Amino acid sequence: MQRPDPQKLTEALAARFASPTRSTRLTVVLGRWLALSFTVCFLTGLFSHGLQNPPSWMFFPASPVWIYQLSQGLHVTAGIASIPLLLAKLWSVYPELLKWPPVKSLAHSLERASVALFLAASLLQLTTGLINTYKWYPWPFPFRETHYWLAWVIWGSLLLHIAVKLPAIIAGWNGRTVRRAELRGPDRGPATGGMPAPSAAGAQGLNAAPGRWSRRAFLTGVGVTTGAVVLTTAGQSFAWLSPLNLFAPRSMGTGPQSVPVNRTSAEAKVADLAMSGHWSLAVTYKGTRRTFSLAELQALPQQEQELPIACVEGWSQVARWRGVPIRDLVSAVGAPHDSALRVTSLEPEGPYRHMSMPAKYVQDERTLVALELNGAVLDLEHGYPARIIAPGRPGVLQTKWLQTVEVL
Repeated sequence: MQRPDPQKLTEALAARFASPTRSTRLTVVLGRWLALSFTVCFLTGLFSHGLQNPPSWMFFPASPVWIYQLSQGLHVTAGIASIPLLLAKLWSVYPELLKWPPVKSLAHSLERASVALFLAASLLQLTTGLINTYKWYPWPFPFRETHYWLAWVIWGSLLLHIAVKLPAIIAGWNGRTVRRAELRGPDRGPATGGMPAPSAAGAQGLNAAPGRWSRRAFLTGVGVTTGAVVLTTAGQSFAWLSPLNLFAPRSMGTGPQSVPVNRTSAEAKVADLAMSGHWSLAVTYKGTRRTFSLAELQALPQQEQELPIACVEGWSQVARWRGVPIRDLVSAVGAPHDSALRVTSLEPEGPYRHMSMPAKYVQDERTLVALELNGAVLDLEHGYPARIIAPGRPGVLQTKWLQTVEVL
């Protein structure tokens, strides 16, 4: 029995999946959009990671108070927008993956390796990132650390791919240049950067054959799909889009005291301790230790601040918080205002049972040991009897169910 010729099989597959819509120009345009969304994800992700795992040089902006709300909202929104963009980009180039032989030269091997690494990392990153917004973790690896390192893999493979494909990208950047290349027909003109022109059908370019989408119509469809996905999910992050929030896992104005809840008291196993009449907050500095009962905290001078609570999953909510400025408690044990803190929750275990607070937030008068939310005593689900609320910090660092505050 005669073995099939790999070259002929590849040509047959390429012909089967050929489309006049595909072209170098289309791929470059989709690449621009995808690079923009991935860049926004990468930079905002670095900012969030830095706040949670601060390096020594980290700058902690407490103003404007909504800086993290905006940053993480953009991060999740851009990540969701990247899903249809990545699928469209993959559609535009996948016939290239069927070509034979799979490796022709060192440059070609680098190109294919960068594409394989980029696609694998991107698909895993976007899939797990989307699932994370629903707080579902069906995998055995730690999400946050994996998400962080995958971002570097994606960025590195993307830069490598851009370097290898730079001639085609430069040629495809100017639509008129590519149009002239397409009109030349099936040859491999220099304007395509070594990429095959779309052959006979490709000469139609923007004017597709009957029953076919034009390139412009395809890009419009991708743009509309991406816009629809963004508009129907970004309402969990941006109040002006909340009326359109159809598919995001959180909605503004819901939950106890009109604020959503991520981690419940049942999950944290704190209900008995938090509701105990013997609860008190311990504040320590060197050899000094003071304890404050709830009544004593309520008797101290109170301040009210309007601050957002913004979580890494993308949702946020602006609310009115009332409580004792943290710097007043620091002063009560004789510590300087420019001190850092280590805060401990009543939670018996968990990655955020302990929280470190840099001096930038301790000095800020808007950082509170909050006792009330939206004009009422804190609900148990929001951290009763006392919690931290500070401007410009991730929600996982706004520790609930306080137990101790240690001045470092």
